[in-house]
Amino acid sequence: QVQLVASGGRLVQAGGSLRLSCEASGRTFSSYAMGWFRQAPGKEREFVAAINWSGGSTYYADSVKGRFTISRDNAKNTVYLQMNSLKPEDTAVYYCAAALISAGTVAGETIYDYDYWGQGTQVTVSS
Repeated sequence: QVQLVASGGRLVQAGGSLRLSCEASGRTFSSYAMGWFRQAPGKEREFVAAINWSGGSTYYADSVKGRFTISRDNAKNTVYLQMNSLKPEDTAVYYCAAALISAGTVAGETIYDYDYWGQGTQVTVSS
């Protein structure tokens, strides 16, 4: 089992940048593919970005491609989400998630592709 703690969310102006962190504890962090999701009020949780165990493969939702970057530091048991050129529509609670995958691929885009979830961190982008 793995425990995930997300942090770094705050209020930021449109056009600004923010870096979210998600620290893992428990089982070997490098055994997991990781992902970031977000959920805005009244909406379903949606996929944002995914990364494989080594960091060599990444995948993004079209809405954030070119603005967000997912990365990981296995020595620090941490996955990051660098968010640039933020827009008001990026406002949401952001969740990190872990998927135990034997192959070296990224996990999927649905919530059912992930085994463990962090508690979420609020990102608010003002216009």
